[in-house]
Amino acid sequence: MTRAMSRVMACPALRDPGSWLQVAACLFLGAALLFPTLPHRRATYSLLAVVDITGSMNVRDYTLDGRPASRLEEAKAALLRMMSDLPCGSRLGVALFTERRDFLLLEPVEICENFSALEGAIRHIDWRMGWEGESHISEGLARGVTLAHSVGSDLLFFSDGQEEPPLPWTGQPASLKRDPRVRGLILGMGGTQPVPIPKFDDNGREIGFWADSDMPTENYAAPPPPGAAQREGYNPRNAPFGASRHTGMENLSSVQTAYLEQLAAGVGLDYRQLDSPGQLAGWVERVAHVVPLAARANIAWIFGLLALICMTARMAWAIGSTRK
Repeated sequence: MTRAMSRVMACPALRDPGSWLQVAACLFLGAALLFPTLPHRRATYSLLAVVDITGSMNVRDYTLDGRPASRLEEAKAALLRMMSDLPCGSRLGVALFTERRDFLLLEPVEICENFSALEGAIRHIDWRMGWEGESHISEGLARGVTLAHSVGSDLLFFSDGQEEPPLPWTGQPASLKRDPRVRGLILGMGGTQPVPIPKFDDNGREIGFWADSDMPTENYAAPPPPGAAQREGYNPRNAPFGASRHTGMENLSSVQTAYLEQLAAGVGLDYRQLDSPGQLAGWVERVAHVVPLAARANIAWIFGLLALICMTARMAWAIGSTRK
């Protein structure tokens, strides 16, 4: 063995470090061809985004690209940014909420292969798609949880939390049920300062803002509140809420943080106030179920880089030897 090694090392070519560098470069190039990828498991997510498209979501209390933007525009911008930030293999579906129902617009599909279709669907979401003007947030959320489970996804529910007609004085009309199979987020949309709600005509043109007299300010589906008997024109049978109209601030809108937090606790979701589109992907990665996906990582570039380093060193050695 010793004699064989001595004969090998006696060969001038093998005593040359440049030769070894050249051999190493060839081996690395061969490895790049034979083993270009490495199997691994990637963390992905499956999500259903339910977007509130009721009238209060037209309030412009956000800023996008230096211009005023509505809550609905901010929600769409957040979804588009999230699609770019989440890993390929993740799935996203889209549904619309108005009145008390959620309408499934697009079932969850893989975001990278279907990016253009998803982008187009999200960009074209519009308040004019609403089939009713009322906004029963708690019922929409309950249906959203059921819908998310039916498509095997976690839930993202975008809303400012403004019920229309307003909640009865007794509070939340019905108890919400948790589904441990569904995780996700309620995204609070809007600012904390009440601002007017834009008003549109039958042709969709903005014509001003809703006035207090335009909006229902009391929920008549519940029993009269305490003290109703002292109102003007009260009659226990014909006018249990009194004869005069109750005044309120339903024509102004702000994010209903306390109410949305209460709803989130009722269905076992997390609540976040959405202030910037870039926040969403990080929240999803901390809250949603991880869906492991078998994938292959490209490692050919690593072997190619090592081969390049070896060849560079080989050339440097050759230049240095020539100068000597």
